Amino acid sequence: MAQVPQTFFDALAVRTWCGLALESLGRAREEIDAINVYPVADGDTGTNLYLTVESAVAAVEAVFTAYDVGRPTLADAARAMAHGALIGARGNSGTILAQLLRGMAQVLADGETAHTDGSGLRLALRRASDSARQAVAHPVEGTVLSVASAAADAAHGAAGEDCGAVARAAYEGARTALAATPGQLAVLERAGVVDAGGRGLL
Repeated sequence: MAQVPQTFFDALAVRTWCGLALESLGRAREEIDAINVYPVADGDTGTNLYLTVESAVAAVEAVFTAYDVGRPTLADAARAMAHGALIGARGNSGTILAQLLRGMAQVLADGETAHTDGSGLRLALRRASDSARQAVAHPVEGTVLSVASAAADAAHGAAGEDCGAVARAAYEGARTALAATPGQLAVLERAGVVDAGGRGLL
């Protein structure tokens, strides 16, 4: 069946993405915990990401519940997502994810311009990557930061204004970068695993 192009996104798209991300992390959290060897092999990256996204979901749902009629704006939902992740962030991985979502929200909640198409998603992914890198005192390649940067780079190279196409390009770029993480970080190569934070981002 042919896919209908997703040419724009709104508050409902943010809500849907948050819900799908939580479901996906719920399924993968044990696997992600098991491959968590960097920066500390404490086996909690999947759980920390899950709890962080759970807090973001709760914040977005609260915004939707507050509207008796109609629905919140994209800016409302994006700000709630970022704020929820920030106050619910757990561990290094959750903190970095919160910064990624904060960067995205800065673009999506920009009142000056409606960034609701593929160009907006490109900008949001780039701001997310930059925001996370700036929040880390000593960024290390071969981590979630590399995966997020690759997603932003791939999104930038995607043709057209279709959000779905931009998102798919970002995903493929991130997937390729994740597979390369053992070659960038010796501890991952020794353990025979990819970066847990990067795996969680996917």
